[in-house]
Amino acid sequence: QFSYNADNYGVLLHCPDSGDTACIDAGDATATEAALTQSGWSLTHLFITHHHGDHTAGLTSLKATHNAHVIGPPPRSTPISGIDHAVWDGDSFEFANRQVHVIATPGHTTDMINFYLPDEKIVFTGDTLFALGCGRVFEGSFDMMWNSLEKLRALPDDIIIYCSHEYTQANADFAITVDPHNDALSKRREQVIEQRANNIATVPTIMSVEKATNPFLRPDDLLIRAHLDMAHASNADVFAEIRRRKDAF
Repeated sequence: QFSYNADNYGVLLHCPDSGDTACIDAGDATATEAALTQSGWSLTHLFITHHHGDHTAGLTSLKATHNAHVIGPPPRSTPISGIDHAVWDGDSFEFANRQVHVIATPGHTTDMINFYLPDEKIVFTGDTLFALGCGRVFEGSFDMMWNSLEKLRALPDDIIIYCSHEYTQANADFAITVDPHNDALSKRREQVIEQRANNIATVPTIMSVEKATNPFLRPDDLLIRAHLDMAHASNADVFAEIRRRKDAF
């Protein structure tokens, strides 16, 4: 994992047997090249989660320099120049002799996809699911975003989650306002504050921890519902209220 811009993360995924190396998103060619130089790996693939510039700005340069094979979403809102293989929900493809499953998670954008490698127990969630948070809903609807998060929430508890931004401390500060009686969340917030004070990344995270502490995955929690005075609302409506509060936080 490597940093770029103010708070973005990229990830190099490498197989020592095949020599294949994928970069998850291509927001900064210079930062990606530096990570490749440091690792000594040769880029073969780019996995693109969505069209936003902080995920695609370096795509053209990296593809040209390394002749990388680019896998990403079909054009749903803003087309992404340079996609070689468009994939969508339920599709899968082989990378380094592993199956990569594609999970469409529209909401933040309508073209958002996530990459799930079950054999490696990792998922790359882009700007859909963050540590203690979720992406802002720009192009989709709240219902669409909740449906996407339900797909991710259904993944096994031991799945490691790589997301694309270091937003965790701000997310923790908000989460405690809608889930104030969650002891696990309180302890995690203290840990996150300490990590960030020491410039330690809070990503990746793990699904079991997110299910226990991330309010955007917990609209069915009775204490959150009571706190929001939404005991009888649908999960989608509770999620929407949490997301609206985060937008105004």
